[in-house]
Amino acid sequence: MRRKTMLIHGGIPGDPHTGAVSVPIYQVSTYKQEEVGKHKGFEYSRTGNPTRAALEKLIADLEGGEAGFAFASGMAAITAVMMLFQSGDHLVLTDDVYGGTYRVMTNVLNRFGLEATFVDTSDVANIEAHIRPNTKAIYIETPTNPLLKITDLQAAAAIARAHGLLLIVDNTFSTPYFQTPLELGADIVIHSATKYLGGHSDVVAGLAVVRTPELAERLHYVQNSTGGVLGPQDSWLLMRGMKTLAVRMEEHEENARQIAVFLAEHKAVKRVHYPGLPDHPNHELAKKQMRGFGGMISFDVGSLERAEKVLSRVRYFTLAESLGAVESLISLPGKMTHASIPKERREQLGITDGLIRLSVGLEDVNDLLDDLAKALG
Repeated sequence: MRRKTMLIHGGIPGDPHTGAVSVPIYQVSTYKQEEVGKHKGFEYSRTGNPTRAALEKLIADLEGGEAGFAFASGMAAITAVMMLFQSGDHLVLTDDVYGGTYRVMTNVLNRFGLEATFVDTSDVANIEAHIRPNTKAIYIETPTNPLLKITDLQAAAAIARAHGLLLIVDNTFSTPYFQTPLELGADIVIHSATKYLGGHSDVVAGLAVVRTPELAERLHYVQNSTGGVLGPQDSWLLMRGMKTLAVRMEEHEENARQIAVFLAEHKAVKRVHYPGLPDHPNHELAKKQMRGFGGMISFDVGSLERAEKVLSRVRYFTLAESLGAVESLISLPGKMTHASIPKERREQLGITDGLIRLSVGLEDVNDLLDDLAKALG
């Protein structure tokens, strides 16, 4: 089954009881048992719900994994995966990572003795150099948020295997339509499904997919124990959004490509970060391991004052956090999504106050180009 078809027919399609084409919303908390321990596969909706189960099977099919898990947010998914580790364990993480991931690792999970080192994983030698005796996993975000750096997943997987580590990949920006990390050697894939998978700014969700039955058993135990599960209504909304993922991602990318070229040629723009541009330092790697470059762009206009002027002048780019929806969004990572990272650290990474992030939507690209031309003035 090809990927576009799988988005429509993968998972658990329809309802065998009624013939309904769409999986019903099972808005239920508990299930009748014929006798103690004898039930029809469901006993309590924190442990399992038919609507959520259909979503979890769909994302597992799309990523090519053993099992999928749906959580109440992307951060809930990340936190649950981190609960696979113990106090004293160490992870090597991508430095240019989503601010919420940095925050939970450095200000929450560190309280429980989980250690983290952030390095530029686009140079895989940095991964090897920071592995310790207590290192248990490598956590990679590729493309990164917001600088769109690319990490070689096959090379990272080889390092992980050589040291007996898990490889965890945040696949939010690419989605399984453009990139499938498990096929490249990853053990766990994570999504903020709020973004491209949902695609319509109407649901908050997180997904995780694991490669092996052993990891599936361990993560299900954490999910059931801690209870940060996705409800049936949001599970249904997410599945509905995912049915159009292929056509949306193709249009996101086409619009983003034209906008990236425009920005790269504009005299008011100092630098553009987009892996689809030939001068991107990881362009050839992105071509190799991704099936598309995605719809995210960041660019630097040199100062906070100039960036704020651009934000105040746009008409079709909505000033808002989040990304991956049908409408185009614009933000300042240093003041919004990555504000939890200390300023000194942001500047070291290249997340300057003049850096603007675009989530390119599905509007007519000429309207978006006109909008940016006027805003850049």
